[in-house]
Formats: sequence, C-alpha cells, structure tokens
Amino acid sequence: MRGPAWRALLVVLALALADAAAGRFVVEKNSIQVTSPDELKGKYECAIGNFGVPQYGGTLHGWVEYPRTNRKGCQSFDQFDISFKPKKAGGRPNFVLLDRGECFFTIKAWNAQNAGAAAVLVVDDKSEPLITMDNPEEGKEHLENITIPSVLITKKLGDQLKKSAEAGDMLSVLLDWRESLPHPDERVEYEFWTNSNDECGPKCDMQMDFVKSFRGTAQVLEKKGYTQFTPHYITWYCPEAFVTSKQCKSQCINHGRYCAPDPEQDFSQGYDGKDVVVQNLHQICAFKIANETGKPWLWWDYVHDFALRCPMKDKKYTHDCASDVIKSLGLDVEKVNKCVGDPDADEENEILKAEQDAQIGHGKRGDVTILPTLVINSRQYRGKLDKVAVLKAICSGFEETTEPAICLSEDIQTNECLDNNGGCWLDKANNVTACKDTFRGRVCECPIVKGVKFVGDGYTHCEASGIGRCEIGNGGCWQDTKDGKTISACSNEVSEGCKCPAGFKGDGVKSCEVQGLQLQEHMGKLRVQLW
Repeated sequence: MRGPAWRALLVVLALALADAAAGRFVVEKNSIQVTSPDELKGKYECAIGNFGVPQYGGTLHGWVEYPRTNRKGCQSFDQFDISFKPKKAGGRPNFVLLDRGECFFTIKAWNAQNAGAAAVLVVDDKSEPLITMDNPEEGKEHLENITIPSVLITKKLGDQLKKSAEAGDMLSVLLDWRESLPHPDERVEYEFWTNSNDECGPKCDMQMDFVKSFRGTAQVLEKKGYTQFTPHYITWYCPEAFVTSKQCKSQCINHGRYCAPDPEQDFSQGYDGKDVVVQNLHQICAFKIANETGKPWLWWDYVHDFALRCPMKDKKYTHDCASDVIKSLGLDVEKVNKCVGDPDADEENEILKAEQDAQIGHGKRGDVTILPTLVINSRQYRGKLDKVAVLKAICSGFEETTEPAICLSEDIQTNECLDNNGGCWLDKANNVTACKDTFRGRVCECPIVKGVKFVGDGYTHCEASGIGRCEIGNGGCWQDTKDGKTISACSNEVSEGCKCPAGFKGDGVKSCEVQGLQLQEHMGKLRVQLW
C-alpha cells in the first residue's frame, strides 16, 4: 500500500485513535487471593487478558512458580528443561509468574501453556494502574490455541511474590472470576460488535468462525427468552476538511458521516470502505426487521449465509446478493432497503447515528474502540472468542440457580428447519430438502436420498446426480406417459443433465416435443418398436 491509499488510511485511523483517546477504556478485572504465605495473605485486583479462556463464574486454585531462567517467557521453556506440570497425578495446578517485556503477552502465555502451566500471572514493569493485555496485530499464529487464563498484576504485588518465591516460600493463590460479570436476574443482555468485512485477515476469520460455531447456541438462548442479543457495528466520521476528498468519498457514505477503512487498504483494487459501511448497514437493518417480526435470531443466519454466499473474493459483496439472502430467510426486502436509506444523501442516517452513539461507554462499560468486542451485562468480555468460552461467560451472567439447561448440557437441537425451511432449497413434490438441523444451527447442504447424491449450492438449487438419479423426481427432467408407457429425458447412464430421447426436441427439463409427428402417432410406433 502506497501513496494516497496509505495517507487516506492514516486519516481514518488517526480519527479513530483520537476518538479512542478522548473516550474511556475500562479495564475488566477479576481478583487474585493469596492464601499462603501468611505475610502476603489477602485479596488483590488483577486485569483479565484479552486472550485465552478466563474461567468466568468460577475459581482456580494453584501453586505459583517463578522460573529460574527465561523469566519473561519469550522463549520455549523446553530449551531450559523447565516444566510446570504437576509432579504427581491429582496435584494442584501450577501458575507461572512472568515479567512483562521483550515479547507479546500472547507469546508468554503460549510458551507457559506448552510447559504445562494452568495460568499465567504477568508482573507489570512499572507502577501504574492496571491495563488490559491485548492481542497483537502481528504474531497471532498461536492466538487461537491459547486455552489458559492470563492476568496482569501490579508491580508491587509482583515484586512481593517474586521475593517470596526466591526465598523458597510455598506460594498459593486463588484466581476468582465469580464477580467479573454482574448477574442480576434470569436474563442476560449481550452485544457483539462485529464487521461485514471478510478481507481483514485473521481478525475477520476469527469473527466468522465464532458466528459459525456460536450461531445455534445463540439462537436457542434467544428463542427461549434467556438472553437479549444486539449486534453493533463501529463507524467513524471523516474530518470536515476532508469530506470532499477522493479518499473520504471512497471510505464514507452520507457525505462523510459514516466511514470504514478500505478492506484491502489499497484504493486501486477490490471494494472500498463505503461498501463495508453499506453492508454493515444491511446487517443492522436485517436485525431490526427480524426483531420487529419477533425473530431477532435470524441475524445469525443472515450474517452466516451472507459470508458464504456473498464473499468479496468472489465479487459478490453486493446489494443484490444481500437481497437474495434476505429473501431466502423470509425477511421483507423492501423494509430492509427503506431502513438502509440512501447512502449518497447529505443527511444523518438514524441507524448509523445510533450505532456511533452506542460506541460511547456508559456505566461500568468503556468505549468500544476495537473489533471484535463482546459486551455481556454491560461489561466487556475478555478472552478468546470461542463458543465454549463465550457460553461460559454468558452463563455466569445469570443469577445463581436460574441458569438455563444449555449452561449444563449442549445436547440440543435448534429445529430451524421447521420455519421457512431454514431459507434452504426444498423440493416439495418429492419432500427433499437441503436444510439440516445441528447443534450449531441449521446448514443448507444438498442431501443424499436413497443413495443418490444431490449437488448444488443448497440455497437456491440442488439436483440429483449419478446412478439412480432418475428414480427421484425423474432427476428434475421432463417425462410424459401415454397409454401406460413413459418416456423420459433422464438417463442413469450420465451423472447429470437432461436430454430429450431420440425423435424429440426441447430443453429436456420443461418440454420435449416430437419432431415432425404428433405425440400420439409416435407413441404408437414406440409400442411396436420398443415394447
């Protein structure tokens, strides 16, 4: 990326950073209780890392080890023959105490996990208020595989623990996440701040993987009234001095009011930032209309299906493709279009204006400045964006004893195919459908019926293929019966397609007509020649 594209991106990012700096970032915390030695006993605060899997709603008790070398954890502990695995089966887990600096927090956690640590305590290297250990923009190859919790502790507490460890004391601590999320009642409210852009690398992949895996669970929770879910999308405005510039025009809609960075960070190719804003708006409006019809959970299907059917790489990231997905889910396209409005209008868009207002923190929730962000009961979730980890966090948001069954068991079915066939292909005449219910939500997949495989996209069409296909709906081909005799454009000798039999002409699907003879006369000849 060079020249104008780079400078334009800087304009938007500089604005985003300025907004973030002027806002309020809230550090989400849990507690760490030192249970031994006696002189350090007490409860302290620590900051939850924005990666790994915090044990929301629970506790974890373990021994603390401060390694004799590699104390910043930037190298593999195997190189130093160090292991944090319990010495005997059934032993209490070990937490590793590491110093801050020299490498990403995620590298420290990854190396500690590989050495058998059950949790990581990172000691701040300066006396300051606790901060959130965030994901790096680079070096993310281990990020999705980190499954242990990580916390940042103050320099003061860390120095005390290190001194005690070096003196040979037995260090025992309890990590406690039970109050990390408020749990006031029988319903959990949560928000997911996301993006329709599918070309932003690992971050986009992570968001879509989460939508795919969590979709079924989210829909069950919503349908039964256990949760109230709201999706959100971040946009920025273009500084007034740059509104008429080529850069802002390509990244913004509504005369510079709502902007997003260029997907490829290069204005010379692909889609522009304004395309992302428009598709974000489609997704918000799809949720709004679905919510008005009492089916807010359809948002999960829309986002999932749009990503599959309308990807940027296939040049299908368009209004028409979005409309096709909306129709397939039984939503009113005209209402969605009215909600989206005119992206070229020099006026506020009510929906996007509300989204920008919602980005500002309130109560104990800080400003939303990064994607993706999950907010549960007005607290920003910290940790891995993973189905099991997120479900555990949501479940910890219920008042004790009011948790739904899904918090105790995942043995459920979503039954999405019962409503509008899940927006999938359906052959009513032969009662064949591409809709399949799974724990993760319905999928539109062409089926196998009586050993015959159907092929197609699963959404708009499926057709029988291979040997035996003519036994099911005549393979979708034309056929006619006269005097008890049937002629067909389907042949089991070929795996697909329809072809009128000899002496007939037509497309083989809707019609076949006798060439030069009436059908009745030809059928008479067929009786003599063939039967």
